[in-house]
Amino acid sequence: MSQAITISGSEYTVTGTVTNEHEDHGQQGVVDLHVLVYDKDMIGRNDFLGIGVTDTNGVFSVTFDKSKFQSLLDRKPDLYFIVKDAGLELFNSEDNVIRNADESTPPIHIEVSLLNDKLRALINPTPVPGWVGGFEESNPAFAYPNPDLSSLQMQDNMDNIKKLQRQQKVVWPQFSWLTKLGDDASRCYQMFAPDISRLGYTNEGQVFSIICPQQGACLSPIGCMNVEVTVTGNRGWANETTKEIAADMSVVGKIWFSPSAQKNDAVQKVGAHFDKHKLPFPWNKKNAIVIKTFKPGTDVNHPIFPLTKGSSTDFKFPDFARHDDIAWSHAHLGVEIGPIEKHDIEIVDDFNQLILDIFNVASGNMLKEGNTLTWNVWFTAPELVDTDEWQDHADKWRESIDADHGSPEGPGTDARFFDGTLFTPLKELAEEAIGKILSFITKRIV
Repeated sequence: MSQAITISGSEYTVTGTVTNEHEDHGQQGVVDLHVLVYDKDMIGRNDFLGIGVTDTNGVFSVTFDKSKFQSLLDRKPDLYFIVKDAGLELFNSEDNVIRNADESTPPIHIEVSLLNDKLRALINPTPVPGWVGGFEESNPAFAYPNPDLSSLQMQDNMDNIKKLQRQQKVVWPQFSWLTKLGDDASRCYQMFAPDISRLGYTNEGQVFSIICPQQGACLSPIGCMNVEVTVTGNRGWANETTKEIAADMSVVGKIWFSPSAQKNDAVQKVGAHFDKHKLPFPWNKKNAIVIKTFKPGTDVNHPIFPLTKGSSTDFKFPDFARHDDIAWSHAHLGVEIGPIEKHDIEIVDDFNQLILDIFNVASGNMLKEGNTLTWNVWFTAPELVDTDEWQDHADKWRESIDADHGSPEGPGTDARFFDGTLFTPLKELAEEAIGKILSFITKRIV
């Protein structure tokens, strides 16, 4: 590599490599790592410059305009790097800055350790033997370009686990949504925790179970709330020969308080009142606030929507939300967010709507009515199903490991805009949220 830094007009391009220190003496490039590039300021907040994604040789590149870092006292960038695999930080050079980086800067070579990277352990590069196929071809209506699966009965996720023989793990579940409805520039991208989601099917390819992901959103001073996309029905097929999938799904969104929020004084006060009067309160997933979903562009009377091959073509995806060089295959779906399911108890429905509104403040309107939540699922290669393990896995997430406890396979990523900048809820909105709960207590409980 001849130059680490190239400059063209006002644009800087930083290029480097990331290798695994435990393979071939550090010479094996690591694919699909996020390299976050910063300019360290002597005074004030450090400047985020961009995200690069390593290719199959471990090479990354980030281009940015000098306006992102330049000031009267800062004519050249002082660079440091943070390397992440999803949400797991592998490297941070903030204490070892490259001062006054320019075209004379020597090649940038970063070594990382993957020993504690649980996500990498999930990756299966080669399909296991045993694929038979044939279910897709059993009905001409199932075929692309417009698979019609209506002849199949919608299956409950937990009813046919004993029939499962093969699975594809969703190691990289990428979500996208508008933080401001109608504003394409407000689109956020976030990967939920790996290996919560799975596609399960028979050797012939009939799909019988799809497990969906869980995530947390935190808003100080309230604490964290959990959200899960819960599958209520599925049907479809997978074809390992063509790496295609066609499935129909129905889901609901569910929100409930995680441990940190349950300790909040205001939350405890409302919860105690609800418990006293035997009213449902979202202490846990069983009593979660439920949000209806439906096929985009229709209405709540059309709750079934397709999971189809490839990425959504409705908008562009940044490199950090793609996994072309490492995933075995991928597919996508989109769901439009509807209203909450009501209990027809005024105080319960009003409180649930209030909490949903607060969740949307914390998450950037992820579950805002009228928004469309798009899910790109990036699969690792097919594996055999251990039905007992699948049942345990499904039960674990159905009963919920709360967001405060973290995912056992590693965290997902932070929500970011297309250019990589973080989505962060405004502090004043957080303060307004707790004020709304206190107002609810004053008017409805005290």
